Amino acid sequence: MEREDLELGQLLTAAEAAPPGESVDVVAHDLQKRFGAEHVSFLFADLIGQRLVRLAVAGGDVGDQAEPIDLQGSVYDSVLRSQRQHVEPDGQGGRRVITPVTNRGDCIGVLEATLQSADDTVLRQICDAAHALAYIIVTDRRFTDLYHLGRRTTDTSLAAEIQHQLLPSAPCCEAPQFTLAAGLVPADDIGGDTYDYSLDRDTLHLSITDAMGHDTASALLATLLVGALRRARRSGCDALKQAHHAHQALLSHNSGLATGQLFCVDLDTGRCELVNAGHPWPLRLRDGTVEEVKLAVNLPFGVASPISYRLQELQLRPGDRLILLTDGMQERGAAAVDLASVVHDTRSLHPREAVRSLTAAVLDACHGNLQDDATVLILDWHGNRRRSPEIRPGP
Repeated sequence: MEREDLELGQLLTAAEAAPPGESVDVVAHDLQKRFGAEHVSFLFADLIGQRLVRLAVAGGDVGDQAEPIDLQGSVYDSVLRSQRQHVEPDGQGGRRVITPVTNRGDCIGVLEATLQSADDTVLRQICDAAHALAYIIVTDRRFTDLYHLGRRTTDTSLAAEIQHQLLPSAPCCEAPQFTLAAGLVPADDIGGDTYDYSLDRDTLHLSITDAMGHDTASALLATLLVGALRRARRSGCDALKQAHHAHQALLSHNSGLATGQLFCVDLDTGRCELVNAGHPWPLRLRDGTVEEVKLAVNLPFGVASPISYRLQELQLRPGDRLILLTDGMQERGAAAVDLASVVHDTRSLHPREAVRSLTAAVLDACHGNLQDDATVLILDWHGNRRRSPEIRPGP
């Protein structure tokens, strides 16, 4: 065990010493050196989640591997969905190993390698290397556009570029008390929808917003809205004060209107304090039944009115699934989708996969031509399972 820790420590040190655009190759060379791995590569999904891009290959000719790979129905799709390592014959007497690269539930991609032989110990160490790679990429993508560039396999509008910078860097997060995941479509041409979350010691903060308008104008309005919400949240404000700051920011800049829902979830009790600013009601799956949570609805942010926002409460129970969405999930062609049925049918899936199912159903209903952004955020509440962090001894 100490030897494994030492090797991982050396791997992280080597990756940090390399330029941010080359750290994946450091991991690939490490696997070559330790296990004789061949054709090592890292693959990750494009912006719209339909194809895989092969970022780095160590050894071998990559000329025929440079084109994006269709994700749906592939072995890579299976690995990403199941989060399980896949091993199969490579057709040349060796073994092809595909391992998920994931950080706190965020599926970053997969690590693929071919080995002449691989026992359980080697396979476990490849999993460790893939886990280390996840941390390396999370760190390095702050310093390079390489990963952003690779994800763009279609033309991305200016509005979408602005919008994606407003979103959390990870669309999924796992913690002892909860699991959440979010997604929005069409990913390459979005305008005003955003979601956000932040976790502190005692509280999970969630928001979902919809800035009125289209294209770049709505993206700029969303920028002002999200900036005001984050500033308030990072100043220690609760949901009610966050709503007030967002509202005043839009009024002060004459920027337009936006709907939204803000949640502050107590991690010990599951009690939510929330504000609904003209936003569609969430859905809740509890004990196998899906129902709308009929909240009181205040006016959208930016509406000049003497009426103040109302702080409401919602109690989550272990096993609850809460679904927040924007009106793009319900309007026009999307209205043909029975969202409650899809939520019920995907109840056993990880929130990450349930989000994919919901957005795919809406896209299919609109024949891939959405007239508005459609966003969904799913929160699974597990209850208070807080654990003290385990500290492993060093070498």
